[in-house]
Amino acid sequence: MTDKNVLIIVYYWPPAGGPGVQRWLKFTKYLPDFGFKPIVYCPENPNYPIGDKSLLDEIPSEVTILKQPIKEPYRFAKFLSKNSAKTISSGVIPDKKKQSFVERLMLFIRGNFFIPDARKNWIKPSVSFLSKYINKHNIDTIITTGPPHSLHLIGLQLKQKLNVNWVADFRDPWTTIGYHKALKLLPFAKKKHLQLENDVLNAADEIIVTSYNTKNEFISKTHKPTTVITNGYDSKSEVSIQKDSKFSISHIGSLLSDRNPQILWECLSELVQENEDFKTNFQLNLVGVVSDSIVESIKMHNLESHLNLVGYVSHKKAIHFQKKSQLLLLIEINSEDTKAIIPGKLFEYMISETPILAIGPKDSDVEQMISSTNTGSYFYYNQKLELKKQLLDSFEKFKKENLKTNPIGLEQYSRKALTKKLSELLKDL
Repeated sequence: MTDKNVLIIVYYWPPAGGPGVQRWLKFTKYLPDFGFKPIVYCPENPNYPIGDKSLLDEIPSEVTILKQPIKEPYRFAKFLSKNSAKTISSGVIPDKKKQSFVERLMLFIRGNFFIPDARKNWIKPSVSFLSKYINKHNIDTIITTGPPHSLHLIGLQLKQKLNVNWVADFRDPWTTIGYHKALKLLPFAKKKHLQLENDVLNAADEIIVTSYNTKNEFISKTHKPTTVITNGYDSKSEVSIQKDSKFSISHIGSLLSDRNPQILWECLSELVQENEDFKTNFQLNLVGVVSDSIVESIKMHNLESHLNLVGYVSHKKAIHFQKKSQLLLLIEINSEDTKAIIPGKLFEYMISETPILAIGPKDSDVEQMISSTNTGSYFYYNQKLELKKQLLDSFEKFKKENLKTNPIGLEQYSRKALTKKLSELLKDL
């Protein structure tokens, strides 16, 4: 039986770095095992804020890659401020109180002149190119993945023009995500976003989301079938990595201004003052893009001497940090809007054999997943005493070399199991 072609329209693709790449890179790896031949369409000259060339080696040789040029405003924005353009394009919104005039201007322009996002100029040429390709190669199924949500508008126009089967994959929500609210939107822009979101949700044949909270949000907006397919992990590394000799607490990935866990810095600062042993052994690793306001908060709590500011590393090195650390931090904004956010790193955290220490809003998907897999502890922002006690308990276990996890039910989050779920959805179209 011949494999069925499926066209996957993505923005983030190797050599881009970050979690947005992993999802569809891994789906394309395993789709052929379930009778599908993936054809990936991506930009030829994208302006990726972070890169990871090591991911190029993971692109399956049998995958067809199509590329077309893209014109991006962030390139021109660099003439105003190179640092601000790179920061905003990577999703790091400068602290509202400390935004420069140029940063405020860039956010205003981004929010009100580039709807739904800065990649909107890729829609028209992509529809033109793909319409011809789809007809020539008899493709009847396409997938778009966002953000950037402009890619869903490519899917919308192809659906209207060719009546192909269309699956819209939302790695994050659209109009309810925190980043969206920071864009200084005027009333007409807010209305336009809501209209475009509604058009996409009600025109797609199938909608995929990465969390149950997002599913609950979307089913109130559309009657179209909505399926949860989370992110996941590819495979468990059998390589043994020696744990840090210090009580290392590590956060892997971007730590943005709004995700500044003051409660955590307070607990750690108090433990350093109260416990000489803790003070001697404690180390805080921040691996990835970190906003200046986070670093300033750490300094204000007199934790600078314990801080190891690593910066962005390759995916392979990030895995190494996960396995050698004593505790892994997962921080989410204390907001109703963030209950649906499941960071891609959570799944790799869960298989790292390193306990997770998470702080976030009540009733989030992350809270439920950590609890059901027995991979760590989850705290709310009003649970300072409980959080401090957990930190001390973990430190005592570290000293006894007994700081471990006993995870359960992780197989459901393997990339191959998730791809099987995707393939069953595609077969039903």
